[in-house]
Amino acid sequence: MKVYHVPCLEDNYSYLIIDERSKEAAVVDPVEAEKVVQFAKQHGVLLKFVLTTHHHWDHAGGNEKIKELVPGIKVYGGSLDNVKGCTDKLENGDNITLGAHLNILSLHTPSHTNGHISYYVTSKEEEDPAVFTGDTLFIAGCGKFFEGTAEQMYQSLCVTLGSLPKPTRVYCGHEYTVKNLQFALTVEPDNVKIQQKLTWAQHQRQAGLATIPSTIEEELETNPFMRVDLPEIQARVGCGSPVEAIQEIRKRKDNWRG
Repeated sequence: MKVYHVPCLEDNYSYLIIDERSKEAAVVDPVEAEKVVQFAKQHGVLLKFVLTTHHHWDHAGGNEKIKELVPGIKVYGGSLDNVKGCTDKLENGDNITLGAHLNILSLHTPSHTNGHISYYVTSKEEEDPAVFTGDTLFIAGCGKFFEGTAEQMYQSLCVTLGSLPKPTRVYCGHEYTVKNLQFALTVEPDNVKIQQKLTWAQHQRQAGLATIPSTIEEELETNPFMRVDLPEIQARVGCGSPVEAIQEIRKRKDNWRG
């Protein structure tokens, strides 16, 4: 499995997922369709389908265009999410195959939107899995609870995504890592892993490089929203449960000006 970042708009990422044997590819959230199609051509791969994480325009806004550019391409999206250009609706637990070696599992991860889907990709080869989390899980952060609740975000982050194998590579929808880690230090100023990752992320960005992927293991160590099960995190934000803590941390993040 090969994964390529395709930077789009100001700070978005689309991702090209390639089965190297068959040269078949899927694309996650191709908001700039022409750029994605060109990228696929450069790498000599056949675009088979689109994986849409959620209906917001900066993720689903290129779906109609890519259908024009690649006639017959399938566009997947969550059944609850009213995704533009969707041809195939997905439920939690649905599987899609790419080439002969890749399996893509649809995970319903609501809160940012009601029907938000994360895509968990595993290979028959001996390699680490990957998960494409759109705007549910960011590196060291999470999406705003636009359509859902703190309870849903807790389930999405800490239960659904948090239970994936620790080496799973995390590919999210935006380059927000530096700001997210700066905020994370306001919650846990003594967390050495956050301090180290922030220094690394700043160097990456200064060099014009992405800070993505992370891993589930790294997120469990550095992402305050995925650490709310810890009594010390709850105590730091004055809450008595993980759901209260995730609500409080989100409120602080919404008001934080960095």
